[in-house]
Amino acid sequence: MKKLFTMIIVLLIPALLTGCQALTSEGSFFQSTFINPFTLLIKLFAGISGESYGLAIILITVLIRLVLMPLMLKQYKNQQNMKEKMEVIKPEMDEIQNQLKGTKDPAEQRKLQQEMMGLYQKHGVNPLSVGCLPMLVQMPILMGLYYAISGSAEIASHSFLWFNLGHSDIWITAAAGLIYYLQFKVSMSNVTEDQKKQMKFMGLLSPIMIVMFSLNAPSALPLYWTVGGMFLIVQTLLARKVYAQKESPIRVENQA
Repeated sequence: MKKLFTMIIVLLIPALLTGCQALTSEGSFFQSTFINPFTLLIKLFAGISGESYGLAIILITVLIRLVLMPLMLKQYKNQQNMKEKMEVIKPEMDEIQNQLKGTKDPAEQRKLQQEMMGLYQKHGVNPLSVGCLPMLVQMPILMGLYYAISGSAEIASHSFLWFNLGHSDIWITAAAGLIYYLQFKVSMSNVTEDQKKQMKFMGLLSPIMIVMFSLNAPSALPLYWTVGGMFLIVQTLLARKVYAQKESPIRVENQA
């Protein structure tokens, strides 16, 4: 379920960014609530950073990630707890799954599925508890930032490093795709082998979608993704170090 939901979100982002003229028209709720504040925020940070709009976008990205950090850390903690619980019930779960594969009787299949749900409930396993809230929160932020950049001639005309913020650039696009693939690989360290197999497709889909969309988007957007992905890598490594200390006691308690 979560895999399907994540896939839908990833596929919807390009459509939302390119087909929301009604939402982004002058005087609309989205324009006044998200786009205008982001435009002012980018200009404010650019003024602080010596009129560098690229640096302003980097600072805003870090600020956004810091605001989202509590949600992301909670999500990581839930993933870690889920991994530990799944390891505890894996022998019983594998036995039920093998029985499911070996029977074609609908009644027996329903019985085994109920046993699986009972096993989940017994050990407090809920695959949906990991949640997609951080991803949902990012959608209006990403859309607001995109339209703030593409709708402002002043912002779009500035350059940063080797690229113009208002035009697409192949190298920053490639960097965004690579960083998000690395971020996915790092994030897979705290999931079970079965979950890794299930999420392998998403690990390839997300960077590919980012690259495909960024090829025709202002380069400020892949800059946002690149910096955000680097922040997530550091955040994941930090979370792994913080929550690893609690891993052994939890396993001992579960095995007892």
